[in-house]
Amino acid sequence: MSVSDLERALRAAVRGEVDFGAAARALTTMDASNYRRVPRGVVAPRDAEDVARALDVCREAGVPVVPRGGGTSIAGQATGTGVVLDMTRHMNALLSLDPRARTAVVQPGLVLDTLRAAARPYGLTFGPDPSTHSRCTLGGMIGNNACGAHSVAWGTTADNVRELEVLTYGGGRHRIARGWQGAPPGLSDLVSTHLALLRTGLPDTGRLPRRISGYALDALLPERGTQVARAFCGSEGTLGVLTEAVVALVEPPRAPALAVLGYADESAAADAAAGIVAHGPLTVEGMAADLVRGAAGLPRGGAWLFVEMPDEAAARALARTADAVDVMVVADPGGQRALWRIREDAAGTATRTARGGDAWPGWEDCAVPPPRLGAYLREFRSLLAAHGLHGTPYGHFGEGCVHVRIDFDLASEAGVARFRTFSQELADLVVAHGGSLSGEHGDGQARAELLPKMYGAEVVELFGAYKDVWDPAGGMNPGVLARPARLDENLRFSVLPAGQPLAREVARCVGVAKCRSTAPGPGVMCPSYRVTREERHSTRGRARLLHEMLAGEVITDGWRSAEVAEALDLCLACKGCHRDCPVGVDMASYKAEFLHHHFQHRLRPLSHWTLGGLPAWLRLISALRAARLADAAARLPGAARLAGLTPQRRLPRLARVPFTRSFPAPPPVAARRSGAAGRSGAAGPAPHGVLLWPDTFTEYLVPEVGHAAVRVLTAAGLTPALPPARPCCGLTYVSTGRLDRARSVLRRTLDVLGDADPAGAVVVLEPSCAAALRTDLPRLLPDDPRAARLAARVRTLAQTLEEYAPHWDPPVLDRPVVGQTHCHQHAVLGDAAERRLRARAGLTGALSGGCCGLAGNFGFEPGHYEVSVACAEEQLLPSLRAAAPEAAVLADGFSCRTQITGLTDHRPRHLAELLAEALDGPGGRA
Repeated sequence: MSVSDLERALRAAVRGEVDFGAAARALTTMDASNYRRVPRGVVAPRDAEDVARALDVCREAGVPVVPRGGGTSIAGQATGTGVVLDMTRHMNALLSLDPRARTAVVQPGLVLDTLRAAARPYGLTFGPDPSTHSRCTLGGMIGNNACGAHSVAWGTTADNVRELEVLTYGGGRHRIARGWQGAPPGLSDLVSTHLALLRTGLPDTGRLPRRISGYALDALLPERGTQVARAFCGSEGTLGVLTEAVVALVEPPRAPALAVLGYADESAAADAAAGIVAHGPLTVEGMAADLVRGAAGLPRGGAWLFVEMPDEAAARALARTADAVDVMVVADPGGQRALWRIREDAAGTATRTARGGDAWPGWEDCAVPPPRLGAYLREFRSLLAAHGLHGTPYGHFGEGCVHVRIDFDLASEAGVARFRTFSQELADLVVAHGGSLSGEHGDGQARAELLPKMYGAEVVELFGAYKDVWDPAGGMNPGVLARPARLDENLRFSVLPAGQPLAREVARCVGVAKCRSTAPGPGVMCPSYRVTREERHSTRGRARLLHEMLAGEVITDGWRSAEVAEALDLCLACKGCHRDCPVGVDMASYKAEFLHHHFQHRLRPLSHWTLGGLPAWLRLISALRAARLADAAARLPGAARLAGLTPQRRLPRLARVPFTRSFPAPPPVAARRSGAAGRSGAAGPAPHGVLLWPDTFTEYLVPEVGHAAVRVLTAAGLTPALPPARPCCGLTYVSTGRLDRARSVLRRTLDVLGDADPAGAVVVLEPSCAAALRTDLPRLLPDDPRAARLAARVRTLAQTLEEYAPHWDPPVLDRPVVGQTHCHQHAVLGDAAERRLRARAGLTGALSGGCCGLAGNFGFEPGHYEVSVACAEEQLLPSLRAAAPEAAVLADGFSCRTQITGLTDHRPRHLAELLAEALDGPGGRA
């Protein structure tokens, strides 16, 4: 059957979406592994009947099938060459939850955190909790027998599954639990004829609790209760398609506490971990200094164990008996979350070596008996050194499971050959310690080829026979686990062009999919995905599309690709991924690069000229003193459409007098030093000159923000001055992909500034402009040393006050504050100084996370209004509706203030304005 015939047959058979387009295929070529396989198409079934019909069509066509959840598999098992079944789009329901029985009935596409949130009001949760809990699905967890940090207490996913409903490639329907009822024909005979091998050929899970490699066939032994459902767990989509599961829930302690134990080194921590298990911990997680890399808040030591205990008393009792260098007990939930964030982000942190190189999965999950862990890690480090490789082990030390990413060269023939040799030697080392090649994420293609080293040929042959009972036609996820492909086949790096800078950048996306999280929180990434829930609008999805564009196999029209352009169209260029993505994918920069190439020698959208050229247009209007005329023209019917903008927005009014034209003369020294005294009453430092950057927004749209900043800086004893001419950060040209113009503008800016006062602060009031100077300037002009020098001088207002006027006491406002931290501030500049300044000024409360949704030109462009507003509704607008009447609405970003003004009755202000208004008020100190 041809591909087109297959597509037509599937469209006729199923009610869900059938997509054989380039974008859908490109988005599913990879998971979170080193591997890439190109599918023929993607089906999103609506229910079990759709799954059955899709299997019927594929069986008739002789096309394999791969069920896929969140696509966070690390061994390559969520990729395939046939039809991918996307279980997340429709089959993602929590069907029922029984608090008394402590069970839940779930569909395979249900995200783990959704189940946990539903169980929380009953004091229950699902025990296994991998670090990808905000986006991994129950079906994927069952397929890989996922574990997570709490398996010491509650076991693996297989330990928490009660019943499974499975459809097979051959048309069978099976409801399996314990006993042979519902099992496929021939399974009981297979077990009865191999009882001796099943009893002696598989390592005891009591000694090796993280034995995830291979099929768990010993669960089928009569003395183990003939657990057919348990044996199905960890089968990696090779046996059938899961359509429903009954899972067990557990009751977690109400007030767990975290004991953080510091040890001299990693081996000492590993040696101690096995003994700690006897104290009844919920978790025993280990990590060393080369993973933590200076993270704050840890006790002394070169390696640490994070040991969660049922309550504070148990944690303190453990701390008293632990033979550690230093100990810290944290009972506060917020403090525990901050520490656990270090561990959860390790899957991404570990992808960058301490020297800045890239590190990759492939040997992510080896496990050895816990008493052997210290010895294993010492030999593992020696093996790395012998091959000239580097990696940062961490993981579930209480169960002997080690995560590590290694700086393999997977692009060259020599590097791939070394990867293969190292893999074989490491498999031998794991087996020598009585371990399992996989201790959590399955074998997939990464390790299945090496299973004979662990089990021997006879057991591996039995694995093949087991698969044949379930899937005699071999249509379920071939090449994985049973009769696998070679571990050095199908590597995703081989298709990328050598020497293409963007190729190296997009390859850094390892697919852990933190960008697919939809839980509200302090982060920003990824606002458009949170609205659409479409993979192509996630940071990972966009990186995958760019990867396939550069590969040229699935997406064949290169920089002209309509699929990539469509996906990037809803990228807000918020830079949230630059900070929130564990590997630092910077989609805003990639988007700018794509637009630069996409529109070369082509007609650009009109908005790229009107919004992208905003600094030049506003400069011209100011020179002509035509602000009133421009405002009037902008409000004529049809003006927005003529300018290439959405008619649903009102353009901000222009200032009648630009900021620099009304820049005040510096006040007398005595006035400048008013309010500069420290809390002790001693005189502050001598007046210090700072350069105040007249960004486009402050200059032409909100000069009152600039005047307020001058007032605050002067009160703090600083002397603000202007550049000799009007500079520009190039932000609007970068965001519209006019990179040649951006470089020209930035070179002129550097010429304007020269080398004057290279040590002084450059105070930038608009966060997006400050971020552009910090990141885009040195990236676009890497060979100009002036670019790096200017980038290093850039400060926000709060950073300037903290660094150059540390003794100044701000006025005390004593009022709550709500509003928005600008995305670029969150991602590039950080807001720690702002938070400290707000606290000193008596501004209580926290600003919302997420994105305001306007994001510079994004919210003014046609077709973006609904997404822009939906982004604001995600966190910002609810926080404003819940605010106290006396709360000050704070937003340092011009886009944030414009969005708030356009969608609410609030009057948002820059922090400089709030402080300046208070300086002469009854609560001011100056």
